[in-house]
Amino acid sequence: MDARRCFPHLAVPPGSVVTVRAVQITTFGGPKALRPVDLPPPSPTGDQVLVDVDTAGVNYSDVHRVEDTYLVPQRLPLVPGAEVAGRVRGGPSDGQRVVALTPGTGGYAEQAVVDPRAVFPMPDDVPDAVALALVLQGTTAWLLLRGCARLAPGETVAVQAAAGGVGSVAVQLAKQWGAGRVVAIASTEDKRALALDLGADAAVDLSQARDADGVRDLLREANDGRDLDVVLEMTGGHVGDGSLAALAPFGRFVVYGRASRTPQTPVPPTDLIGRSCGVTGFLLAHAVSRPGGLGPAMEELLSLVRTGRLRVVRGGAYPLADAGRAHEDLLARRTTGKLTLTVR
Repeated sequence: MDARRCFPHLAVPPGSVVTVRAVQITTFGGPKALRPVDLPPPSPTGDQVLVDVDTAGVNYSDVHRVEDTYLVPQRLPLVPGAEVAGRVRGGPSDGQRVVALTPGTGGYAEQAVVDPRAVFPMPDDVPDAVALALVLQGTTAWLLLRGCARLAPGETVAVQAAAGGVGSVAVQLAKQWGAGRVVAIASTEDKRALALDLGADAAVDLSQARDADGVRDLLREANDGRDLDVVLEMTGGHVGDGSLAALAPFGRFVVYGRASRTPQTPVPPTDLIGRSCGVTGFLLAHAVSRPGGLGPAMEELLSLVRTGRLRVVRGGAYPLADAGRAHEDLLARRTTGKLTLTVR
């Protein structure tokens, strides 16, 4: 699925749009920093693709960017938004329905400029919310399990935030690929019930644990008293410390976020020798430029969805102007699945 062949060297008619509606921040802060504004339309350069956005995705990484607590410093003014669904504007593929990753920002707007390597044509029977979940959360879960953890049949997996966008897909993929036991980690009874409904073998609330030892013990108890082969880690702090301590020999600890904003205790590489375990970091943006990019992940995920073997959990849908409310709900842990903004 090579978007460069589908969308070659787009030529966008100048002056076709005067302004676009967007949500922007001019100062770093919380959800209240997000303000609806009218901006000049973005201008693609080279082989970039211009998309008329119908729906934008909302992610926890957007919250970090608005606060300037993301992995790299952010620049103001900033339009958040890492993925969009809509139609190509201009060029031979004008009007083609697509889903795409942005460069990390720019999605909360009526138009977005995207890298052709991160653009995927979407069949009409796949709703925007599903397409958005697949292109970011879905590919993340796929690459965490298959690329970083190299999950083997029969191995045990712990999935943090198992009712969220990435976690809800990861639970299902782990079961699809033969995991021996999937332990879902979620903060409320409803979220744990959802994870079990998606196929998890056990669900646990780690918020009851006051320290790393308590986290380790709860995970082992949920895994029938055994250590785990794989942990998908996005929390940090003592939850991350205890999850790492629950790894079996040759276990893999894959870090892709830090929702608690609290760093884990540093682990000297020599400490990993005695346990024969590994720690890996993952950022989706790095996968886009690798050979094959996200194509294999998107193809398999689309096939699983269209054949009913993968369920995308749809979360709240908010008007574009209510992006701040979406961020508030994320921060309050009131959400499950994929959150979206209705742009058009």
